[in-house]
Amino acid sequence: MTGLRYVYAVCRPFGAPLQTALKGVAGDPPRLLSHHGLIAVVSHVPEGDFAEAPLRRHLEDLDWLTETARAHQQVIDALTAVTTPLPLRLATVFRDDSGVRVMMEEREADFLRTLDRLEGRVEWGVKVYLEREPAAPAETAKPASGRDYLRQRRMQSSAREDSRQRAERFAARLHATLSAHADGARLHAPQNSALSKASGQNVLNAAYLVPRTQSEEFVELVDRTKGEEPGMRIELTGPWAAYSFVEEAADPSSAGDSSPSAPSAGADVGEGAS
Repeated sequence: MTGLRYVYAVCRPFGAPLQTALKGVAGDPPRLLSHHGLIAVVSHVPEGDFAEAPLRRHLEDLDWLTETARAHQQVIDALTAVTTPLPLRLATVFRDDSGVRVMMEEREADFLRTLDRLEGRVEWGVKVYLEREPAAPAETAKPASGRDYLRQRRMQSSAREDSRQRAERFAARLHATLSAHADGARLHAPQNSALSKASGQNVLNAAYLVPRTQSEEFVELVDRTKGEEPGMRIELTGPWAAYSFVEEAADPSSAGDSSPSAPSAGADVGEGAS
């Protein structure tokens, strides 16, 4: 089959087969491309959609981007079930197999170093939200005067500030506790509720690198904190490939012009990268 090469991840050789019905981006099943002691997981994609100019247009199309990100993530999830992948960024594309091998050659030391660090580990995402409390009857009553109105506003503002500070203290304690039970931790910027559609104010958006063998204990630790602080909602996601801990080794653009079609990268699609 002709077409460009879409690269999902780099990993070490593994013995377990991928799902037989697994489809990648543009519906093409992923295959393994070996080079020295590494494997690139690739599939064919049409040049009409993934060459530089059409790809740039597609990355502005939310529906197309969502479908592509979903297919990309399905492959990463399948890899995570059988090995420790080093996921590349969404829409990393090369002209041919030779371009992929050149990229692997140039980044081999970085890839191996990062795979050593990630071996046997997965990423768990934890978010904490401060739920919006319903207004008390006294706060919704119509003020009798301008002075009463100002007093109500000051009380409401003070109550919101107290809740925010309490939430931030709780989030800081939880992050310290979870970090102590992980091999690595990353703090991401709080999510914008208008964009994420999640209810409440996001006060913690963190990722934790946890050994697979200790994942059950980590999940139980998070579960024990739920309900510990009134008005707080904790969300746990994972296990994911370790997107938040890949750093520059997973960005093939740092390898220079390694193929006639330079790697193109959109947003990372892992949950810990959100």
